[in-house]
Amino acid sequence: MAINLVKKFLSLNISGVTSGSSLLSSNTVGWLTSARNASKKSGGSSRNKPGRPRGKRRGIKKRDGLYVTQGTILVRQLGLDFYPGLNVGIGRDKTLFAREHGRVVMTTEKVNPNWDHRFIKLFYVDHEMHEDVPVYKTYFHILTDPQNMTFKLVDQV
Repeated sequence: MAINLVKKFLSLNISGVTSGSSLLSSNTVGWLTSARNASKKSGGSSRNKPGRPRGKRRGIKKRDGLYVTQGTILVRQLGLDFYPGLNVGIGRDKTLFAREHGRVVMTTEKVNPNWDHRFIKLFYVDHEMHEDVPVYKTYFHILTDPQNMTFKLVDQV
């Protein structure tokens, strides 16, 4: 392609050009000003490539102060970032769920672990040298509604 353009340019009759006319005369405008477009589309990058799995939708599902029913998922998590508290159960994939109806309460509590336990030594390696530094954990609790105090006496037989 480039060789053909060079041959056409060299075959032009430049000697016949006067000072009043230009190289871009009416017979050469077509091939000098035309540009060839790309025959292939450029491959742009995409963030979600076909081989990548979708997100697992982990995180806090119900926040502090919301009313939940029994069995509602509170948190989906990979490890134990949040711990089960009062009326909260934990699934085998460490999902926290409500065991009773009630309001969600999140608390951050100071914990004093037993530094002689082997799991504590394994998970809190950085804190073991500094035993005076407190360890904080976030707990999810479900506070149930108080029962109404209207009772009916049943006659004993």
